[in-house]
Amino acid sequence: MSGFSGVLQLTDLDDFITPSQECIMPTEVKTTKTGTGAKITIGDDGDYFQMQQDGTTEKLQKVEITLADCLACSGCITSAESVLITQQSQEEILRVFEENQVLHKTGDSLEAKLIIVSLSVQPILSLAVCYNLSPNDCASKLAGYFKSLGADMVIDMTIADDFALLENQREFIKRYRATTSDGVKNVLPMLASSCPGWVCYAEKTHGSYILPYISTTKSPQQIMGSIIKQYVREKHNGRQIYHVTVMPCYDKKLEAAREDFFDKHSEQRDVDCVITAIELEQMLMKNNINLETIAGSTFSEPWASGDNEREPLLCRHIGSGSGGYADHIFRYAAKELFDIDNDKIEFKQLRNPDFRETILEHDGKVLLRFAIANGFRNIQNLVQKLKRGKSQYHYVEVMACPSGCLNGGAQVRPKDGMPQKELTIALERLYDALPVTNPEHNQLVKQLYENWLGGMDTDKSNSILHTEYHEIVKANTALNIKW
Repeated sequence: MSGFSGVLQLTDLDDFITPSQECIMPTEVKTTKTGTGAKITIGDDGDYFQMQQDGTTEKLQKVEITLADCLACSGCITSAESVLITQQSQEEILRVFEENQVLHKTGDSLEAKLIIVSLSVQPILSLAVCYNLSPNDCASKLAGYFKSLGADMVIDMTIADDFALLENQREFIKRYRATTSDGVKNVLPMLASSCPGWVCYAEKTHGSYILPYISTTKSPQQIMGSIIKQYVREKHNGRQIYHVTVMPCYDKKLEAAREDFFDKHSEQRDVDCVITAIELEQMLMKNNINLETIAGSTFSEPWASGDNEREPLLCRHIGSGSGGYADHIFRYAAKELFDIDNDKIEFKQLRNPDFRETILEHDGKVLLRFAIANGFRNIQNLVQKLKRGKSQYHYVEVMACPSGCLNGGAQVRPKDGMPQKELTIALERLYDALPVTNPEHNQLVKQLYENWLGGMDTDKSNSILHTEYHEIVKANTALNIKW
């Protein structure tokens, strides 16, 4: 079963296929000309063999399809296990670690890569529940584990999360004022862009109609990638960096593979490899390692002078376990647009627990209407309302997975017969118990805005913190004909 989000698998049942059946990416196929045609047989291991005229067989080479190929077409994006992911695997990250260790042992340390691992809070909580650890202990032990493999630095994602929230709130205010003053269309509702499964679905299924509504702010993963590959790289005199992120879903691999996040000048991706919670669990189990027995370590701060180290102290943002986008932007917009302080926001459940809304009213007039829509069915309803012109929302936090990122498709599976819903509730309680952080109070973010980006809404900040999306047009080829 694919670990990619259900929104990618269920959007079009005719699209749920393997690359061998309907991959529309052009590939070179080398064949031997024969007078009677070629006879192909399949071996017990699934390999294909071509029978030669002299009675011998020739093993045929398998076509390799990268994630970038998949994102460039509208054919077979739905089968994760059928697509050969050469740069987004456990094997690849271990290969890089081993390669670095060899360079250090042979005295070629200057040729070794600076390996930096960024940990997202959701997979940390998933592994904490799996191994019965507190969140901070789990983070410390994960830092120790990656450093034992050869990582130079392990960091958390708070700085990127804060940048994402601040840029989203600024973008929303800009869109709202443009709509109310200039009558600009197709800017509201603003839809969240941090979920790559939802973005990929929008690009492939609804194209140019939906894309203008989606926020241009990068996800925290890609903002972190930009910071690591640009700011930190400059600080380390241009040293080559290998950046790993630990994420709660496989779709983040798709996001990291987007050509928009590839620097042609340096020929590097902002994020080189994405590893998920369930893959980490597999790596530990494969080597008979219990996370509880690993010695803890510290988090690095590569943006600080001297590359400071500190004890892991996880925090959260007010709102959903997916980052609290709706809560944060709602609160900020109420104050910025209407000078209304709204300290307590209550979301009302509508059709199901994964579709909720909150309203800001004044003198009987609705000023703001925000929603959270998680899961494929709710996304479909949202899109259909948009197409019919019946959506009343100003902003919607959209996530492909039911219950959001805490229930991501690559989080560790329940143990001992525990229902998935019960595990999700446990993760939500763990998340809610974390100390709250306010991005507007993050002094480091303020310093980077001022000293590195030249302020908010500058050409540099927009190029580093924002991106764009592309409609994927179904190719009209013979392979796409439905017989």
